[in-house]
Order: sequence, then C-alpha cells, then structure tokens
Amino acid sequence: MTIEPGSPAPDFTLAADSGDSLTLSSFRGRKVVLYFYPKDDTPGCTAEACAFQAALPDFTGANAVVIGISRDEVKKHVRFKDKYGLAFPLVSDPDGKVCEAYGVWVEKVNYGKTYFGIERSTFLIDEQGVIRKVWRKVKVDGHAAKVLADLG
Repeated sequence: MTIEPGSPAPDFTLAADSGDSLTLSSFRGRKVVLYFYPKDDTPGCTAEACAFQAALPDFTGANAVVIGISRDEVKKHVRFKDKYGLAFPLVSDPDGKVCEAYGVWVEKVNYGKTYFGIERSTFLIDEQGVIRKVWRKVKVDGHAAKVLADLG
C-alpha cells in the first residue's frame, strides 16, 4: 500500500511508552510528525530520535507533535526514552499492521540477505488528519530540520 500526500492518514490505537494507548486521531487540530524507525537504541535510530528531541521545542512551537513508531515492545521504548531523555511518545506496533497500512514494512537486502523490515519513513499529517508530506528511505542527517522547515 502506498500513502501519498492528500491521502487520509490511517488511524490507529497502539500501546505507548507511557503505559497508555495512543490514538492518532486524538491529535486532530494539531500537526503530527509520525516517523517510523527500525529499532530502538541502534546508531541511526538513536541519531534520528535525538535530532527530533533537540528540535522538539520548535515542533511544539509550530503546533506539531512528534510520534515515533517501531515494532519494538513498549519495555524497549521505555528504556530507549529514558536513556536519551526523549520527551515525545514512542508507540509499539508489534504485529506490524500500522507499518503495513503506511507502506513502510518492506523487503530489504543487507549483505546479500533478504528480509522484511521497516523502511525509515516520516509522514507529516495536518490538523484534519490528511497526509501533507511523505519522506521515504530517510537519511538521518538533517532530516529533522527538513521536516521542521516543511511544517510552515
């Protein structure tokens, strides 16, 4: 499935690191930066999360929330958040249904081995729940700044 700008953002309710459930549609009226990442506490994912954290005051000032999502379990999210002082929610998609709905669960090849995993991707969702911008195959360096620049 391919999600394009102008498409409604697939809604979901998933377990968050807070111990509560997080429902995407509960953020209507605010912009949402929804980013999918492969795995907690790995070099690229850590750099991406820390970049979003460093820019969090700017995102908040632009009436936007940042939400990270991976297939890691909630306990791993809690450790990851605590280790790096992340102040935005991380949600767990253990069965991959939300990853599939957003088209980020893809076949990958690493060192000649083929497997399925999360393609690092970010979706900018407007106040009405419509996808406004999509970044796929994200390169971490400078990505948070690009997303912030496109919020306006």
